[in-house]
Amino acid sequence: MAGDYRIGVMSEADVATAVDWAAAEGWNPGKADAACFRAVDPDGFLGGYLDGRLITSISVVNYDPTFAFLGFYIAHPDHRGQGYGYALWQAGIRYAGDRLVGLDGVVAEQENYKRSGFVLAYRNIRYGGTVTTVPDAAPGIDIRAVTEAGPQIAALDRTVFPADRSSFLEDWFSAPGHLARAAYRDGALAGVAVARPCRSGWKIGPLLADDRAVAETLLADLLPAIGMGAEVYLDTPEPNPEATALAEALGLTPGFETARMYTGPAPALDIAKIYGVTTFELG
Repeated sequence: MAGDYRIGVMSEADVATAVDWAAAEGWNPGKADAACFRAVDPDGFLGGYLDGRLITSISVVNYDPTFAFLGFYIAHPDHRGQGYGYALWQAGIRYAGDRLVGLDGVVAEQENYKRSGFVLAYRNIRYGGTVTTVPDAAPGIDIRAVTEAGPQIAALDRTVFPADRSSFLEDWFSAPGHLARAAYRDGALAGVAVARPCRSGWKIGPLLADDRAVAETLLADLLPAIGMGAEVYLDTPEPNPEATALAEALGLTPGFETARMYTGPAPALDIAKIYGVTTFELG
């Protein structure tokens, strides 16, 4: 490494720059992602500055004393292969402390993550395209538009995520442009879905459901609200075959995959409820 390279907490403007870098990498971030992400743990968004200019980024969001999630690990193309990114990586891992750390990494970097102590848990597959078939709504399931994530939604999310992230969900469900739905069966919460406008099209995540009928009914309500003909992206965990089958039934096709990895034993999550990952950047 050459020059004056320093690592520090990114400003709001620098986080926006990192989101732009993510877009350039083809990750297609949501339009309100930067504000929602940074609010979770502002001190966890670290940047590497060469002679005062941002050249590397990483986020290590500490959700609670036991769990953190790593994302936005990017080096500007002009400064790759020179050690700057790895120095920032080490700082991010130190910030996590002794927490279990998860990430959704690009497959090309999987071996590097293994060398840093990460273990593969499963693959996530991104499906995308224009929806060709809107599923039928199942009888007995009530769909409601929601603008905030209350305790019931937070409790459902806790079954599929290793830590409580109520504050993030509040921001996510109420962010500008986000469309959220909740499904109820026999008066009990059975699923939720959020669609967010992205640089290209819409991503749906989370899409959580007790079963495929609930997931399909959520989409039967949400997809027309997005607008037929729009590009839609759904990030599905491979261990839930009903999720990948649903994406294919919508007419979506696989684009790329990520490796969900952890620094220790994978947490016990109800993956059968995950039909769409909330976001690869924050888990």
